[in-house]
Amino acid sequence: MERLRALRMERGYTQIKMQMLTGIDQSDYSKIERGKRYYTFEQCRKIALALETSMDYLAGLTDEKLPYPRSIRKLG
Repeated sequence: MERLRALRMERGYTQIKMQMLTGIDQSDYSKIERGKRYYTFEQCRKIALALETSMDYLAGLTDEKLPYPRSIRKLG
């Protein structure tokens, strides 16, 4: 969870700002950041989008902070 806090601080975001960006309650977000609570897949996805990174980076599977290129889905 070190990466989560470090990346949030790099962006200059407070936990309240993360609540506004992700919809995750600030107290729950704080617990996630401190490793007292695990996040769900959907919460991880929202956090990655808010911090402009990948879920793999948050999980420690890559050291690349930049997100993957977004896919363009065609409807129909």
